[in-house]
Amino acid sequence: MRILVIGAVAAGTSAAAKARRNDEDAEIVIYERDTHISYSGCGMPYYIGGEIEKGEELTPRNPEFFRNKYNVAIRTEHEVLKLDKEKKELEVKNLVTGEVFTDHFDRLILATGARSVVPPIKGVENAHVFTLRNINDMYRIKQYINNRSPRKAVIVGTGFIGLEMAENLRGLGMEVTMVELLPQVSPGLDADMAILVEEHLEKKDVRVVTNTYASEISEKNVLLSDGRKLDADLVILATGVRPNVKLAEDAGIVLGVTGAIKVDSFMETSEKGIYAAGDCIEQYHSVTGKPVYRPLGSTANKTGRIAGNNITGGALEFRGVLGTGIYKVFDLTVAQTGLTEREAVKEGYDISVSHNIKPDRPEYMGGKEMTIKSVADKKDGRLLGVQIVGPQGVDKRIDVFVALISFGAKVQDLVHLDLAYAPPFSTTKDPVMYTGMIQENAIYGNRPLMTNEKLEELMSSGKKVRVIDTRVEKQFSASHVEHAENLPHAVIREKMKELDKDTITITYCNKGTTGNAVQNILLNHGLKEVYNLSGGHKTYMRYRLLKKKSEKK
Repeated sequence: MRILVIGAVAAGTSAAAKARRNDEDAEIVIYERDTHISYSGCGMPYYIGGEIEKGEELTPRNPEFFRNKYNVAIRTEHEVLKLDKEKKELEVKNLVTGEVFTDHFDRLILATGARSVVPPIKGVENAHVFTLRNINDMYRIKQYINNRSPRKAVIVGTGFIGLEMAENLRGLGMEVTMVELLPQVSPGLDADMAILVEEHLEKKDVRVVTNTYASEISEKNVLLSDGRKLDADLVILATGVRPNVKLAEDAGIVLGVTGAIKVDSFMETSEKGIYAAGDCIEQYHSVTGKPVYRPLGSTANKTGRIAGNNITGGALEFRGVLGTGIYKVFDLTVAQTGLTEREAVKEGYDISVSHNIKPDRPEYMGGKEMTIKSVADKKDGRLLGVQIVGPQGVDKRIDVFVALISFGAKVQDLVHLDLAYAPPFSTTKDPVMYTGMIQENAIYGNRPLMTNEKLEELMSSGKKVRVIDTRVEKQFSASHVEHAENLPHAVIREKMKELDKDTITITYCNKGTTGNAVQNILLNHGLKEVYNLSGGHKTYMRYRLLKKKSEKK
């Protein structure tokens, strides 16, 4: 059997290696148009910034490695021009010699990856404008920085690559401005979590400009759609990627609703014997079951392995994605998995939203606060999604949440987890467990939460509402929720006779704990409808900041 693979980065090489483990006799050839294979693309910003000293560390394997270890032939600088699925043939061009030839396959794996989106901006062809998608892009940017010593950089886009490049260019001493078309940075997050990232960027002297786009790039400036002009002698376009599907589409292979190649759970395309994997394929979301496009290196490796296994007679099945992601923004870690609040509402779920602000370990052991936003289905308590932002301990918690959501855990399951505890690593009740406790109380314990958006709607509804600030008077005087009155936790029992039991009541403190304590007291004294403001005053202040930003636009 002759197996051809198109693409030699994560999915393609993973597929070829798995196919060889299953079948020692198959002929396996990979065609790759680039000069580098099987590289760690996620490390590229850190080479540019100098954290990784040698670019070769990101390209540890070459064609000779695969030939010697796996008996797989990798032909770099070979572009596949055409796929004939009926004849089972590829038309291939040697980019070095110009020779065009035909190759035959019994089985084929498409691992054509994705390409950088280049917006239709006048001036994108200028020598100081770059995208960062592959190793050659990385070397070009590094060489430009070394040769030209740019001082002012503009990054268009605030996704993973844009944020990582901002950190690394600041580390090189450049002035950095980020431009984002949307009202917030980190488009994958909910706005109330993205504001934490934006605040941190500004603390690190990265200028953030939202609700606008680059309309023109000259040699020294970037002109924005709102008329502002930014100085720039280096421009990075980090505006996302699109799947490379032209070869498949021209061959008549079916594409999915996202525009990527449609595959079944075995990674087989609409054409029997032709499989696809990696950044060129459409996945499905494990929570909703609906098609999504979430190109990530981890998923590329996973789907490549599945394709390589099944093309050689196996029957591994893909179980979908949660859209899990994690990235570093200076000394802040940002992670998410599952559905955001925005996505859950769009999907029609009746949700409970919690903002849990807790240290990753005791403060006496150097613990620092993280904010965990969770989204759960009120109907059955199923955990739908989590976002976490904090300086440390984020990676550990997000992976616990990934496992929980993957196996359909409900919020009431979280407190029963036998998680590892010792003061250097966690608090006695881990933040994961606290998230479960908060959500279980909200959904099943008559201790409902209220978000700032819902509070604003309620205050405008004309209903009788009372907002109680449970903090001490000094904190209340410094800043408080609009229309709130100060009834500290210590005196609330003395004031019970003054409270109307039929008035909708919202309690809050700094982060949520004391607000919940007062909520318990009020409910136990017969008040009928009492909510705790999710995330307390801290989350409220960020909500006000978001409102001010939107009002300025």
